[in-house]
Amino acid sequence: MKDLSKIAKILGPKGLMPSPKAGTVTFDIGKTVKELKKGRIEYKNDSYGVIHSSVGKVSFDKEKIVENVKALFEAIVKAKPSAAKGLYVKSVALSSTMGPGIRLDANQKM
Repeated sequence: MKDLSKIAKILGPKGLMPSPKAGTVTFDIGKTVKELKKGRIEYKNDSYGVIHSSVGKVSFDKEKIVENVKALFEAIVKAKPSAAKGLYVKSVALSSTMGPGIRLDANQKM
C-alpha cells in the first residue's frame, strides 16, 4: 500500500484505487484474478441496511441482466446470518444510475 500512495492521486478519483477491504490488495494474485474474471459479486450495504450493487449496464441483454440479478439475490440470501429471523429481504428495486427505480417482487421464486 505504501508504494501505491505515489499514484493514489491518479487512481483515487477514477475509482481504481485498490484496498485490502475490497480484496484487491492480496499476495495471491492468480487466485484474485481468476475470481474477478469469473464474475465475483461485490455488494455494499449502508447504515440503513440498504444493499448497493451493480448488476449490469444498460447495453446488456435482458437475459443477462436477469441472470445477474438472480446471482446477486442468491448471494445475498446465502450470506444471511443464521441468527436473522423473519423476512430477510423486504423489498427490491432495480434502477439505472440516475433513473427511476423499478420495484421487483422479493417473494417471487427465481
